Amino acid sequence: MGRLRSKVNVNSAAAQANREEMLALLADLAKHMEASRFQGKEKHIAKARKRDKLLARERLELVLDQDSPFLELLPLAGLKNKKGFGAGGTCVSGIGLVQGKLCMINSNVGTRKGGSIDYPTMAKSLRINQITLENSLPTINLVESGGANLPDQAKIFNYGGRSFRDITQRSKEGLTTISIVFGNATAGGAYIPGMSDFSIFQKQSAKVFLAGPPLVKMATNEIATDEELGGAEMHATVSGVSDYLAEDEYDGIRIAREIMRYVKVSIPQCIPDQENIKEPLFDPEEILNVVSVNTKTPFDVRELIMRIVDGSDFSEFKSGYGATLVTGFTHLHGYKLGIIANNGVIFSESANKGAQFIQLCNKNDIPILFIHNTTGYMVGKAYEEGGIIKNGAKLINAVSNSTVPHLTLMVGNSYGAGNYGMNGRSYDPRFLFTYPNAKIGVMGSEQLAGVMEIIQRGTAKKHGIPYDEKQGEMLKMMLIQEAESKSSAWYSSSELWDDGVIDPRETRNYLGFALAVVYNQRIEGTEGYGVWRH
Repeated sequence: MGRLRSKVNVNSAAAQANREEMLALLADLAKHMEASRFQGKEKHIAKARKRDKLLARERLELVLDQDSPFLELLPLAGLKNKKGFGAGGTCVSGIGLVQGKLCMINSNVGTRKGGSIDYPTMAKSLRINQITLENSLPTINLVESGGANLPDQAKIFNYGGRSFRDITQRSKEGLTTISIVFGNATAGGAYIPGMSDFSIFQKQSAKVFLAGPPLVKMATNEIATDEELGGAEMHATVSGVSDYLAEDEYDGIRIAREIMRYVKVSIPQCIPDQENIKEPLFDPEEILNVVSVNTKTPFDVRELIMRIVDGSDFSEFKSGYGATLVTGFTHLHGYKLGIIANNGVIFSESANKGAQFIQLCNKNDIPILFIHNTTGYMVGKAYEEGGIIKNGAKLINAVSNSTVPHLTLMVGNSYGAGNYGMNGRSYDPRFLFTYPNAKIGVMGSEQLAGVMEIIQRGTAKKHGIPYDEKQGEMLKMMLIQEAESKSSAWYSSSELWDDGVIDPRETRNYLGFALAVVYNQRIEGTEGYGVWRH
């Protein structure tokens, strides 16, 4: 390995100013994360306490092993959705250890809108299901939900059906789902425990039915109570929907943890020797100084790499060729890792180098981390003649057909087809995390506004009418403002284009946990990539 050496003065005025700007963004992140932890109005929480109920995050903590790390996923889903229930929706989801086994845990926030499922919460659950299946994880559902939010029912109806399919497909693959029902699980929500491998109902509290008393009265004119239609005792002794009857919430959680002792899970392909893992030689705090908040200001991505990988060791591949793409091998928390990182715009040489490196990682069964900071592929007459399309396509082909696990980290710009070539959301990375300063979109806001201005001027000239400079400038500023807003990390996280916005200082821990998850099953690279032009 080659030990990286820093060339940045982290104490310079510019570096210190950058740090202050990043800290301001992290203050915004803290504010948004606090909003995502909202568990309902005080009156609803007080009502739950009066009934001896635990809150969603308390249940989650009790399920986890003592001192287990917990990788919370999609905490800001729906953040910018004005019609939704707020950041994170009505479910807390993430990966932790239960009986020493990596497990996906979903906990309905029953004190927030009754745990009803709005559109962002449904979208979040589908992404969680994808992560669960791809990484061969068992699931524990902590259920208390009123089912679909009726105003959203038309939008989420088909997705709800897909979520049921996901549970059964995981079961077919041998991935166990355990559901503990603490309260309501009505209508479509009743199928969550119904389709689980193991279902645990809390006595005198769980209410699981396809139709509650009012709907039954309307549909059949039958009069029945909640308990008669869907009480825990009835399901445990008559219908057979419940496999275990828990005395209280703690007993339900105890039973789930007991079941996890016997659940078959994937055999880890790598368990690093913790005693021999070397910390980076450079302080992760310095990431705030070296990663540019202003995405127009370039920085050497090696300065980031050396602050997150083991011992700051990085075996760089083709260091003298395609300089705007940095590629190489390293270890992170003891796990082997290939890194492909932008150092600017992608030229033909960069794309060819990246495609070759992806082939090498697949040949050697090594996961790849893609670090984004690019405005996209280089454009212009000379570059078109030089084959930027066919060479850019090679990189996209390699990314698309690579079968080793991919992780993606957005640290700056991620525009246009550059996002695709660097394994953006549409290319299904196992995990994708974003820094608060990151920007994503078709192109930069000023470039977008400039292109629109050129088109508008051309249209006016074509029709022989004068171009309204004042109105044009106003429209340009409005377009820049809108594009800026929709390219922000907060917007992309709200739309589930990432799995979470993270504090850059925590990068090593997030990636280390993600690697522990992907190394929890066999890693096997592809042998073929289809056809690409030469």
